[in-house]
Amino acid sequence: MIEDLFFIEKQASRKSPVHDLDARAKIILCFAAVVAMVAVPYSPVVFPVGLVFFLLFALLWGLSRLSPLVYARRLVMVIPFGFFLISVQIFVQNPYYTVYTSIADLPLGIHIYQQSVEFALVLLVKFLVCISYIILLSSTTRVPDLLEGAGRLGLPAEFSLVLGMMVRYIFVFGYTARKVKESLFSRCFSAFDRNLPYRYRLRVLAYTIGTLFLRSYEQGERTYMAMLCRGYGRESHLYIRKKPLRERDILFLVVSLPVIVCTPVIAWISAQGML
Repeated sequence: MIEDLFFIEKQASRKSPVHDLDARAKIILCFAAVVAMVAVPYSPVVFPVGLVFFLLFALLWGLSRLSPLVYARRLVMVIPFGFFLISVQIFVQNPYYTVYTSIADLPLGIHIYQQSVEFALVLLVKFLVCISYIILLSSTTRVPDLLEGAGRLGLPAEFSLVLGMMVRYIFVFGYTARKVKESLFSRCFSAFDRNLPYRYRLRVLAYTIGTLFLRSYEQGERTYMAMLCRGYGRESHLYIRKKPLRERDILFLVVSLPVIVCTPVIAWISAQGML
């Protein structure tokens, strides 16, 4: 997980047409895509809308010059959190349908319904599209740029300050964890080495985690004292200078936002016309 943190920031610091866009333009696009996808009713209309959204995502990902393996790697990290909730839906009679058809009967009175399978697929499409746009945003925008862009879009200064401190300290925590890991490796310790006693490995890992948290706490205290010495107080905020959007950022929004807004509307009107 710690190495993945540095990997994400490394990919976000690359150069490409998407990387060079203003963070505000990318935040607006991703936020609009997530809101539009969530707002689409739970019905088969989700499938064509999700396809168009994913094609737009694939185009932007290609322009970002990032490898598909980067997307797959990050998607695999997130999928387990939503896959369990989605897979459970096939056994549940959700309120979006009135008639249910059982396609499989399992022991203990458990049934798999055709409508529930359809609902699970709809939920899966929504989940994949929303996560894909979030991955696109975080993979092409550095964290400081995200904070500045959110601040320029109206994020309260208190949130910007807290998030900025949290992000900076996450990387400090990551460097500390990397040092501890390298120290263990230099001493030929591996938590998966079966030649070492099981209890010994657990004890060393417990000491390592405790040491890591103690070092983090001490570093936090030193950081806070350094901030106080530099004038940090209740009225302190991150300075975010004003920066107008460039022509290419405006053009990007003019081209992409109508796709995000119009696709669900057109799909819904078409579906209603077929009924």
